[in-house]
Amino acid sequence: MTDTLTSLLDGLRPYPEDGSRADGPVAVDATDRLVLEEAGAAIESAGPGEVVTIGDRFGALTLGAIALGARDVRVHQDPVDAEAALRANALVARRGAFGHHPLGPELLRGALVVLLQLPKSLAELTEIAEQVARHAADDVVLYAGGRVKHMTHAMNDVLGALFSEVTPSLARRKSRLLVARGPVPGARERRLTYPVREVLPDVPGFDGPVTVVAHGGVFGGGTLDGGTRLLLARSSGWPPSSARQLAVDLGCGSGILATALALRGAEVVATDRSAAAVASAAATAAANGVGHLVRTVRDDAGSSLPDGSADLVLLNPPFHDRAAVSTDAAHRMFAAAGRVLRPGGELWTVFNSALRYRPALDRAVGPTEQVARDRRFTVTRSIRRDQG
Repeated sequence: MTDTLTSLLDGLRPYPEDGSRADGPVAVDATDRLVLEEAGAAIESAGPGEVVTIGDRFGALTLGAIALGARDVRVHQDPVDAEAALRANALVARRGAFGHHPLGPELLRGALVVLLQLPKSLAELTEIAEQVARHAADDVVLYAGGRVKHMTHAMNDVLGALFSEVTPSLARRKSRLLVARGPVPGARERRLTYPVREVLPDVPGFDGPVTVVAHGGVFGGGTLDGGTRLLLARSSGWPPSSARQLAVDLGCGSGILATALALRGAEVVATDRSAAAVASAAATAAANGVGHLVRTVRDDAGSSLPDGSADLVLLNPPFHDRAAVSTDAAHRMFAAAGRVLRPGGELWTVFNSALRYRPALDRAVGPTEQVARDRRFTVTRSIRRDQG
């Protein structure tokens, strides 16, 4: 690894944090370094626009590739906050020869080198790998890296079904690469697995079947998770909807909750940090005939929504980061709900009962009561207190 690259990586920060929190994220991990080391020669010989990065967390892959000589790097980052981190670190590093693109032909056409931080789900990896095999150059090389403890043999199988050669690297610093070369014959014509389209016959809160459309990176895919089912089972208690009221599906995922609200006649904003989720929510609403009532917004914890603008917020917050329980996102989303609700507006939340979020909801939003509880999940109703 060159001195220039080492210096650049050492200067990156896990934006918006500064890296000083002992239990906080790190801007550059061993996987980033291993991918750049293994792909260094290929990056140096690539032409303008021939290097693509996918899943870059804070900018290490993209800015590292630029430091190695890559020009006009094409980038796809599913979380909107990862895009913000890359831009912030690029500003400090004074390196900006990259552009963001959706996952698809615009991102991958003609790509020779693809650098990937392996996603947490096989579904997301499948969608990425299919897009690379379909749109990248015939001699593309995919450098897919991850932490050994999060990697499975099934990842080799996903890549092996699409590429003629898949070679695992030796583990270094508890990270490993899967290097995939050359799409197999027929990969470009293969029917894409994602987005999936599923018809669910028995969903609480719906009069008939509901169609769910989901990209690979969306939690639960085309299924209905137990928490959302329990929340929908209590939809008769949600405030009545009218065309003058605004409802928010905060962290919308595949958009089932947003669609349920729209079918009740509400104007809905479905917001999520994930590009895959926002695309899925829009497609789910359209598939159920209410696309005109659902506006999708990609932002971080509803940050673009005006204060006091919503009458109702529905929330099924995430609580896992890979295998570890993490409640940071949930607490930020509680604060966001408290900000966007008008006084007297309601937040309905479902969460894993073991997390005991009720006191936090009391503080962030207002008086909170338990509405339902089963073996795994709890549903609560919080009333936005009047700050005046």
